[in-house]
Amino acid sequence: MRQCFSMSDHTGKPCILCCAITGSLPRKSDNPAVPISVAEQIESSHAAVEAGASIIHAHVRNDDESPSSDPDKFAALKEGLERHCPGVIVQFSTGGRSGTGRERGAMLPLRPDMASLSVGSNNFPTRVYGNAPDLVAWLAAEMQKYEITPEVEAFDLSHILQALVMHQNGALHGKLYVQFVMGVKNAMPVDKEVFDFYVQIMRNRAPQAHWCAAGIGAAQIVVNEWAIAAGGHTRTGLEDNIRLNKTTLAPSNATLVARAAELCAKYDRPVATPRQARALLGLRSHD
Repeated sequence: MRQCFSMSDHTGKPCILCCAITGSLPRKSDNPAVPISVAEQIESSHAAVEAGASIIHAHVRNDDESPSSDPDKFAALKEGLERHCPGVIVQFSTGGRSGTGRERGAMLPLRPDMASLSVGSNNFPTRVYGNAPDLVAWLAAEMQKYEITPEVEAFDLSHILQALVMHQNGALHGKLYVQFVMGVKNAMPVDKEVFDFYVQIMRNRAPQAHWCAAGIGAAQIVVNEWAIAAGGHTRTGLEDNIRLNKTTLAPSNATLVARAAELCAKYDRPVATPRQARALLGLRSHD
């Protein structure tokens, strides 16, 4: 039987807002606000942090806008974020659209605060997103080596269960942090019953862990609200959604963060500052 939780259960609990600023797919031809160069990403991140983001989820791009895993680009981005967004949590992507094999973790020696980690494979719109066990183990070990807390990107229930096992076995550095990703075509759709089950799994099996949720495309604001209302954290940004509605492009990452912050106010949840987010996730202080 599913438990019900009232809004008052989570009143006053800080909500961490993650902004996925660029991703690997959106281009300026889709939305001119998508930041491509390192300088654009830093500027966009600064505005997003001022709007309430405490985590910046970062990819890097080549000059032709194609995705990249170039450690030098990640180094320049990290340096700029730390200079212009003091205290913000820097989270690098190790996703499979920007590289293959161990190339995906080539930037981990830069020691970002966090890095995304997919712990299983699934279908994407036009291909299989492959995350072989040996690659997952290597990425997790590199994160352990460099004291990087993973954000486990869960595209399926099996990914959540695998994250629980890996954390229990000591394979994941730091506190467990799981993100539910919903709305990717051919993967997990945006389904409230499934979302509620995900939340219940985390509460029952990892009550000390934190979780967040991200919705793709038009589902972004829907999943933002579900997560905030249920006491979790949430992700927004132009990587996942380039529009405010069917007819209006999002003018900036900051606009999408501000929209999520308005939902936090609706549910009486303060937006977590970078310092609060670091404390909640057990990350090292930058003070």
